[in-house]
Amino acid sequence: MSLSDLTVPRRRGRRREDSRLADHVDRLGEEHPPIPLGSVDYSMKKPGLLAERFGSVLAYMTRVELEVERNVLELNILLPDPPEVDQHFYADVWMPQETRHGQILDKLQDLLGVNPHVPNLTDVSFSLKFLGALGRVPGVQDISRMLYYLTGLATERSAVLAYNKLHAGLVELGERAVAATVIAPIRRQEPGHFAYYQMAAQQLWDQLSGWQKWLTRGLRKRTFEVVGAYNKRQVADFGDVMDALRMTDAGEAELREYARQVGRAEHELMWAHRRGLRVPDYVFKSLKRAAVLAAERKGEVWPAAQPAGS
Repeated sequence: MSLSDLTVPRRRGRRREDSRLADHVDRLGEEHPPIPLGSVDYSMKKPGLLAERFGSVLAYMTRVELEVERNVLELNILLPDPPEVDQHFYADVWMPQETRHGQILDKLQDLLGVNPHVPNLTDVSFSLKFLGALGRVPGVQDISRMLYYLTGLATERSAVLAYNKLHAGLVELGERAVAATVIAPIRRQEPGHFAYYQMAAQQLWDQLSGWQKWLTRGLRKRTFEVVGAYNKRQVADFGDVMDALRMTDAGEAELREYARQVGRAEHELMWAHRRGLRVPDYVFKSLKRAAVLAAERKGEVWPAAQPAGS
């Protein structure tokens, strides 16, 4: 059997996978266009209470959604020669959808009088520019792509969990119009993004060599951070989001379950060979740091001491 006999089936397999990804992106664009602004109902029963309960959540989510404009700039630097399907996904589908999410949330927080978090739309970090320059070295861009997919998986999973909590909280407050026409349509578009990253990550992981997988694991472990946080203040802000959405009330046990959900996809992809490891530890540590920093900023301790007998 010749080498060509082995490589031809692999190439055909890759073409089939690329076709699946392209079909998925096309469906996302057709079935989930940017949410029409005219479909949103901003009527509220208790705007003051809504702002008090969820103002920090809206400010954080709005900034993260609007920063996709910079994220695309980063991707253009990080991936000097990206696959056409990736470029089609993030430029033609993902960015228009996420930008519209940000616009809708921005108007909501403005109506509520919430102090906005100023989005960074243009400044790209030196470390990312450096990694982009290395992307022209054979094999390195595939690692960058893998890190992009992994970040996308964690980001989209975090978004769905947060939007689920926010939707439930709004319904509990009686703010059904905002829940149904703002949060529900946004939440509905996030799983399609997650599915793209999952398919792309699995396809690329199967193609990586041993040294590429080793380096990807190491870089992911050292660079993982909570979604949308690029400095210590923003990490604490994310801790406020978890607190407002009651994701950390039960202490470390609840936070570890949240970490398991956020990191499950990359655990199954990269760490399943580690017996007994239910979630990458770096995911839990990152979330815990956010909870601790948020509590410290308020002069509190996390996790809070539980009453005796509780």
